[in-house]
Amino acid sequence: MRLAVLLAAALAAPILSAPAAAQSPTFEDHPLLHQLAAEVSPDAERATDTKLVGFGTRHTLSDTRSNTRGIGAARRWVAAQFAEYAKACGGCLTIETPSETFTGSRIPKPTEVVDVLAIQPGTSDPERVVVISGHLDSRVSDAMNATSDAPGANDDGSGTSAVIEAARVLSKHRFPATVVYAVLSGEEQGLYGGHVLAGYAAAHGWRVEADLNNDIVGNTEGTTGLRDDTHVRVFSEGTRTTETAAEADKRRYNGGEVDSPSRNLARFMDRLADHYLTNLDVEMVYRTDRFGRGGDQVEMLKAGYPAVRVTEAIENYHRQHQDLRVENGVRYGDVLEGVDFRYLAQVTRLNVVTLAALAAAPAPPTGVEIEGAVSSDTTVKWKPVAGAAAYRVWWRDTTNPQWRWNRLVAGATEAVLKDINIDDFFFGVAAISPDGYESPVVFPGRAGTFEREPPANPNARP
Repeated sequence: MRLAVLLAAALAAPILSAPAAAQSPTFEDHPLLHQLAAEVSPDAERATDTKLVGFGTRHTLSDTRSNTRGIGAARRWVAAQFAEYAKACGGCLTIETPSETFTGSRIPKPTEVVDVLAIQPGTSDPERVVVISGHLDSRVSDAMNATSDAPGANDDGSGTSAVIEAARVLSKHRFPATVVYAVLSGEEQGLYGGHVLAGYAAAHGWRVEADLNNDIVGNTEGTTGLRDDTHVRVFSEGTRTTETAAEADKRRYNGGEVDSPSRNLARFMDRLADHYLTNLDVEMVYRTDRFGRGGDQVEMLKAGYPAVRVTEAIENYHRQHQDLRVENGVRYGDVLEGVDFRYLAQVTRLNVVTLAALAAAPAPPTGVEIEGAVSSDTTVKWKPVAGAAAYRVWWRDTTNPQWRWNRLVAGATEAVLKDINIDDFFFGVAAISPDGYESPVVFPGRAGTFEREPPANPNARP
């Protein structure tokens, strides 16, 4: 059903009904998203990853002057790839290389950490930004070994290949919001590239709606030999990293532990995968990252930006942070043979579809509030969103992982859900464009807002 028909129905029925009569989850089909998914090429990603592995090592502390080996040669090659895509799209990409100099436990002397960004400005809402990121640097068993071969084919040549392929595909199209393709450095030494990206975003006034951080996204064979090429994990924080003590008190009382903007971004990706992808299902993981481990999305979260980590369904620890060797018949090392490029293309499709859907939709609503204490009805309110033709009010049981019921609202920024008790459900609102692109759902209050709340100490290091 097209949006115009739904709008007519919404205008005719402004008083909303109970779950039994509510609309079940709907999805406006967009041919462009199918087209973009089809344009992702596993062969192109194989070529990119092969080139990255060919630099020998991409350790953050490795050679920066050679044209053939080390982190410097690798990042210049990435910038050149972005420049080629920029030329092909008539200058639609701006290449930036923000950097900072760091010292730390894994950076014993001052070292410049350089990110490579390709920025595709939005046509009507350029300050609103969606990001795909992956880290360029690699390592072996000793985190300080900057000279031995460290192919990093999967960690994180796969994520970097996904970023570069997303740029190739999406740069052929234009979107209301800005899309940023970010290849980061310094992750293995302490998430420094994520820190540089977050600082650049803040300095340039970006309203970052999402950072999709792809880290280890190309392997399908686990350490035990178990294979899984039909699932991908999306990790998301439950409560906002920048939440204040007062906000935490309110959230603990009224709910919101599983409704941060990052968590609702993960739900958004899950729904897209179900509709636009074949044989790839999103497994939402209710953690910021894998247990006791981290990625560059952590730095974005610390800066107050919604972010998720995308990671393969099953990891092979013989291929992560390992010297190249064979022991007891077991081959160790992060080599190209450990990357399933058909699977990597599937994960890249998820990213491409998500970025396009986010960038084409209006911004997520702000000022979302609910009322209904000591009442049989629930009232949901929000502020108008620029470019929105309608809104969708969502609700679900408090134990349900996905939004279940919804009602379309047109010509208003308030909805009364008749006979829907506020005590029994969680609620949210999404904005819809004239052509039917829908934003992620926003949970009421500070717990769910996509608006950035700057951290108390923006320069803090992990």
